Amino acid sequence: MSSRKVVGNSVVTAWKVFKKSSNRRLRSSWHEKFSRKVAGLFMKSSRKFRSSRHEKSSRKVAGDSAHHVYEIFPLPPPLHPSKVDSWKPNTDCCFWDGVTCDIATGDVIGLDLSDGSLYGFIDSNSSLFHLRRLRTLNLAFNFFNFSQIPSGFHRLTSLTHLNLSNCYFSGQIPFEISGMTQLVSLDLSNWGPYLKLEKPSLGTLVQRLTNLQVLHLDHVNISSVVPDFLANLSSLTSLHLKSCNLYGEFQKRIFLLPNLQSLDLGFNPGLIGKLPEFHSNSSLRYLGLSFTSFSGELTNSIGNLKLLNHLDLSGCNLSGSFPSSIFNLTNLNYLGLYSNHLTGPIPSCLSYFSNLTFLDLGYNSLSGEIPSSLFTLASLQVLYLDQNKLHGPIPNSISKLRNLETLFLSSNNLSGIVELNTFLKLKNLTYLDLGSNGLSLITTVHTDSDFPKFQYLYLSSCNISEFPDFLRNQTELSQLDLSNNKIHGKIPKWIWNVGNKTLSYLNLSHNFLQGFDQPSTISPWPKLSTLDLHSNQLQGPLPSLLVSTDFFSIANNKLTGEIPPSICNASYLYVLDFSNNSLSGVIPHCLGNFSNSISVLNLRSNYFHGTIPQMFIKGSSLTTLDLNGNQLEGRVPRSLVHCKMLEVLNLGNNQLNDTFPFWLETLPELQVLDLRSNKFHGPIGHPRTDQAFSKLRIIDLSYNKFVGNLPSTYFLRWNSIMMIDKKKSQLKYMNDNSSYYYHDSVMVMNKGQEMFLVKILTIFTAIDFSNNRFQGKIPDSIGNLKSLLVLNLSSNCLTGHIPSSLENLKELESLDLSQNKLSGEIPQQLTSLTFLEVMNLSRNHLTGRIPQGQQFETFSNTSFDGNAGLCGSPLSKKCRDADGVKPPPSAFQQGKDLEATSEGFDWKIVLMGYGCGVVIGVVIGYITSWRQNGWLDTTLSKWNVKRSKKRGDTRRRR
Repeated sequence: MSSRKVVGNSVVTAWKVFKKSSNRRLRSSWHEKFSRKVAGLFMKSSRKFRSSRHEKSSRKVAGDSAHHVYEIFPLPPPLHPSKVDSWKPNTDCCFWDGVTCDIATGDVIGLDLSDGSLYGFIDSNSSLFHLRRLRTLNLAFNFFNFSQIPSGFHRLTSLTHLNLSNCYFSGQIPFEISGMTQLVSLDLSNWGPYLKLEKPSLGTLVQRLTNLQVLHLDHVNISSVVPDFLANLSSLTSLHLKSCNLYGEFQKRIFLLPNLQSLDLGFNPGLIGKLPEFHSNSSLRYLGLSFTSFSGELTNSIGNLKLLNHLDLSGCNLSGSFPSSIFNLTNLNYLGLYSNHLTGPIPSCLSYFSNLTFLDLGYNSLSGEIPSSLFTLASLQVLYLDQNKLHGPIPNSISKLRNLETLFLSSNNLSGIVELNTFLKLKNLTYLDLGSNGLSLITTVHTDSDFPKFQYLYLSSCNISEFPDFLRNQTELSQLDLSNNKIHGKIPKWIWNVGNKTLSYLNLSHNFLQGFDQPSTISPWPKLSTLDLHSNQLQGPLPSLLVSTDFFSIANNKLTGEIPPSICNASYLYVLDFSNNSLSGVIPHCLGNFSNSISVLNLRSNYFHGTIPQMFIKGSSLTTLDLNGNQLEGRVPRSLVHCKMLEVLNLGNNQLNDTFPFWLETLPELQVLDLRSNKFHGPIGHPRTDQAFSKLRIIDLSYNKFVGNLPSTYFLRWNSIMMIDKKKSQLKYMNDNSSYYYHDSVMVMNKGQEMFLVKILTIFTAIDFSNNRFQGKIPDSIGNLKSLLVLNLSSNCLTGHIPSSLENLKELESLDLSQNKLSGEIPQQLTSLTFLEVMNLSRNHLTGRIPQGQQFETFSNTSFDGNAGLCGSPLSKKCRDADGVKPPPSAFQQGKDLEATSEGFDWKIVLMGYGCGVVIGVVIGYITSWRQNGWLDTTLSKWNVKRSKKRGDTRRRR
């Protein structure tokens, strides 16, 4: 989900902060502000209650004694002013702040200490529970130190309103509350999932509270279905059960309660249901179902909710187009339909929403042009239309939205020339995202008037050719994205003044930048957490790293020299990517100083030499270590055993000299292991534990000197390659759920060629043991790897028959057993591998008839060359029983392999099940489109030069 930060009077929709990838850049700025808010709350919460004993109040109150009010919290004096500061001995308690008395009797009937800077806990024997005539009690927004809610509340038999929300209580809600039958309003909502409702359950708690009008339990861990009898509480006006782990089907009758005005069920993904047929006399004013599993279409009857002012159906599974009746909702000021499956054009009758301040239609499939009527909504403050299929220009009339603060139009098909002057009149505009369209943005400003002070400015892929000059005066910027443009030359020296105290995110990647006009000698951005300069033409040494940075990518440039010592000061690093440069020297040992924080360390395709330092300590957070394509020597550091979160270990194409690192099998999350093209030697051995490499999906040991038999017992442990992924249609990439947009990559051998996977599909599986000295038979146990897509055992010394158990590899798309000493016939069972696109059995000692039918009719004679004993199609050598019964004609096209070139690539090929493997087809599609920018050719060229040089050195040594 993407993050959305709304300013002014708008709502901070936190659900977009951590989910959607395209706007994850907002995460840091929003989180920073949220942290400050929470910190402030805790500071206020540290103020303590009044403690000194008092004398009896001068005014005698009937029934209840005033001293009970004062003795509720006998704790030390507050550190800062609080509501209880007005509670003075020997004064009339009815004039104390937060105390309400009955005028006739003098009884204390109300106590409001909300946001009162209270701290500590409430004992079940507190004098608070002696206030028997108390009707309302509000202790919201205090800090009770995660203590349990005391059971004594049931003694307040006259209580009708109880508010303990956001007080940092924890544990089980006491059963005694269910006996407070006079309650009209109960609010136990919390900041987080600290409270739970198990015994009693939600049903038990509420069943006796038949007078309830307000029930708020947000963030209470309920973990149950919503009881049906809630539909019988005809007096209910407000029901809030947000983020309660509710599941099961929600009864439509609850929507139709006659007095219900506010219903919020958001963030309960297990909750399913459909919208009901709403009545025309509905009282609903607030409806929130965000991020539940409600589905179906937007019912036409939603237009009957004429009193509705807040509608949030974001993150559901709603489909279809807008019903015409939705424009009856003329009182709406908030409409959230983010992340659904809505189609069709944006309706042109938006002018009916004259009170609308917040409109979020992002992440749908809406099409057509942006209607001009949208810009008649003078009250609109927040507008999200990103990630749709909108096309056409941005109307100039957008400048009429004078109150607009946030505008997201990114990731559509918008086109045309846009002048930045269009936004000059929008003085309140602070969040602007025009990226990833087909726009051409003219950044020249033709006026001397003040430009809006942006905090968030995303102008990626806007055909900008130079640094926009107006940025010089943008001193309040927090996030700036100018990536994927055509900016040439050097980064100007005035860039250091842009958001010099506020900037937290800067992305200049995918341009043609060559360096800095004047490098800064100090850290200009003390809050900068993300710095992305990758895929430019930067030359010279690495720039000094800012201390505050946690994401730094300067990959795919032309940098030289060593890693500067300043990197040792960057203790907050999460992602560090220096890959595909010409850096040299040794890897600094000080990288271990922040191994507790760093998740990704990518130094691939450089010229680093020496050994890999023993820099990994216990508690390491490392998930990706990529050192592929360097000149590293020595052994694999044993300290990697401390990296229990490691998912990708890529040490290929170096000069490491070691035995197989079997001890890596203790890493429970390891999915990708690449040791190709090194000097590893000796046998693989056998697993030491039952869970050895249980999550491994890609293993590449090719181009080494491993000997002995294939590791048959390992094939019985690799659970992730043994299980078929039933959600194969939902293509995901490794690191897709990361807070950053970094993706792991790896080089694999496929179709006899090296393929660089820019992203790794989570369903991609491959085993490459080629070009070693393995011997013996191919074990039958390899047939257990049922989800295997690529198997390469070529160029070894394997003997015996091809095992018929390979027929169990129903997902297999590429099989290479060439250049071995395999004998016997090709198993007829291999014809059942209907996804097999490429098979190479050449240069073995195979005999007999080549199986016919199915996929075998798509293979050329090169798949079988060098086997003198083979006969039959596609070889020219006929079998002796050629006049026998011919196999039935194939339903597959014969002849040329289905290969796509970058000039004429057809995505239909990708989706074919037969003739071209689905997963590899998707990978080829991604590589083909990505390769067109030329970077892949450059990278592979550099890597091939290194490899050729390495092989030449090896030959000379021989």
